[in-house]
Amino acid sequence: MSLPFSRRYPIGAEPIGDGRTHFRVWARKANRVDVVVETTAEEDPSRTFHSLTPEADGYFAGFAPVNAGAFYRFRVDGDERFHPDPASRSQPQGPHRSSCVVDPAAYRWRDTAWPGVHLLGQVIYEMHIGTFTPEGTWPAAAEQLPELAAIGVTLLEMMPIADFAGEFGWGYDGVDLFAPTRLYGQPDDLRAFIDQAHSLGIGVILDVVYNHLGPEGNYLRVFSDDYFTDRYENDWGDSLNFDGPESRRVREFFITNARYWIDEFHFDGFRFDATQDIRDESEEYIVGEIGRAARAAAGARSIILIAENEPQQSKLVWPKADGGDDLDALWNDDLHHSALVALTGRNEAYYSDYRGNPQEFISAAKYGYLFQGQPYLWQDAPRGQPALGLPPEAFVGFIENHDQVANSAFGDRVRLQSSPGRYRAMTALLLLGPWTPMLFQGQEFGASTRFMYFGDAAGELRDAVQKGRFEFLKQFPSTASRETQAQLPPPADRDTFLRSKLNFAERESSRAIYDLHRDLLRLRRQDLRFREQKRSGLDGAVLGEASFALRFFSQAGHDRLLLVNLGKRFALEPLPEPLLAPPAGFDWQTLWTSESVRYGGPGPSDVVTDRRWILPAEAAVVLEPRRAVDPRRSPRKQEASEEC
Repeated sequence: MSLPFSRRYPIGAEPIGDGRTHFRVWARKANRVDVVVETTAEEDPSRTFHSLTPEADGYFAGFAPVNAGAFYRFRVDGDERFHPDPASRSQPQGPHRSSCVVDPAAYRWRDTAWPGVHLLGQVIYEMHIGTFTPEGTWPAAAEQLPELAAIGVTLLEMMPIADFAGEFGWGYDGVDLFAPTRLYGQPDDLRAFIDQAHSLGIGVILDVVYNHLGPEGNYLRVFSDDYFTDRYENDWGDSLNFDGPESRRVREFFITNARYWIDEFHFDGFRFDATQDIRDESEEYIVGEIGRAARAAAGARSIILIAENEPQQSKLVWPKADGGDDLDALWNDDLHHSALVALTGRNEAYYSDYRGNPQEFISAAKYGYLFQGQPYLWQDAPRGQPALGLPPEAFVGFIENHDQVANSAFGDRVRLQSSPGRYRAMTALLLLGPWTPMLFQGQEFGASTRFMYFGDAAGELRDAVQKGRFEFLKQFPSTASRETQAQLPPPADRDTFLRSKLNFAERESSRAIYDLHRDLLRLRRQDLRFREQKRSGLDGAVLGEASFALRFFSQAGHDRLLLVNLGKRFALEPLPEPLLAPPAGFDWQTLWTSESVRYGGPGPSDVVTDRRWILPAEAAVVLEPRRAVDPRRSPRKQEASEEC
């Protein structure tokens, strides 16, 4: 049947004007599908029914005389139970109630000149809208955007927002993948948030979960059993069917979802969650196909695609011509794990293959992943793929993220698990290193508020979630004791969620840490050596048991030397390391130090002296060359008896 209009997407409800909306749904197991139009999202005795016309490949489509704002559900084969649209654009009362027709053209965008974002030079900030502000809404979060822009954040990574059951949660159990959750506001509130971010020069990418759906409120099987497969194991639920029978329409569903977020909400890309559980043996891996479709939807705008991948499969960022998937970057867990061991001394559970020693940080700076195919004892198997040729910016470096903070027993920030000096030094390494740095919300001002695992659930699901979470934490000996387990915060308690909200008053009460991050981000932004992220212009050397140097080379002798000492005060004498030699005709002088009283340090001290270098305890120092004023002293002449 030819239509008098062109649909934006193959599924969902699209208002077309003249008081009509066109509906289309894939319901392969159905013989008949009706649209049930309701006046409210509650039970509605005055509802009306409108039959949809069956089409090829299991689709049903047709019109109903409603405008944007109308509530509706689908009835399958005359069943008295009605179900929300699998491609619903809004679920005002959650995933168990009616869907709502949304008109995306009603919002007037102001970002028409926004060019998009490129990976090089980005500073990422991961945020959870529900805990970022006390209100937990997009309008409230938008009020904080000018401050994030002022400190140097350039790219927001928004944790998942697909609607889910319950009143709070991380978002990784979303079930309505096209519906921005009602918990954070209206769809146009999200559009306004992104519009505001773009006006301040900040991009926004969305964390999308294409590896499973949540356990409650998922009605896809009402329409087709082909969405899922039992051929693959999955860490969180049923695997999605991307390569089995009838997978073509399943792939279309997720590709459409990505196009939708880019087109209708102007997102600047995605972070793909747990890609190791997106199983697909097709000729074209679904994540790569989704990414390419997203780029096409963006048109002239540039977008960024980042993957989380626990086994460190670097092929995700290889070009398609080389057998890769054309993504831009990968989360680098190796850097985090080394940093946490160095900061806390705990190399337990999945940290057990890391030492937190200087060579690990040098290797991370030069090569990205530490494991690129070597044996990995924790899993008793090789870990990683070769990544030596990837550019530094292709690795997202962090010392905090939502998972890793919450994987401490009580959601404590890493700052509170280490000494102040070591934390300042590690922060300098994170924000000046050649990778793409990422901060987790509140990290920039040393948030003392915890970030714990929380998710609203009831009955058997509540008990199962809590049991699963506590069992997961038992892999850490420090969390496995009966005493500790008895004190772990229950995920379904609302207080666990509320205690994870940021307190922006700490921007002032922790001003020293805030200034540390602001100054380091300014240095990264303004200093070409740190800004350009050139792997060919970087080398490193181990100086001691807990100290190392990274040298950032440039033309005309404008090098930078980053010294990091995570241990006690250390004197270098002698100095048989060429990376410490200044460029010809120059001496080294201190450009920046974590020892500054501005950051809560004891005050700067001389590092470079005539006979030795003295590295202050638990500190980072940046040296820059200055033109030598006095000629170097001549070496002592050899004794006459040694002459020929």
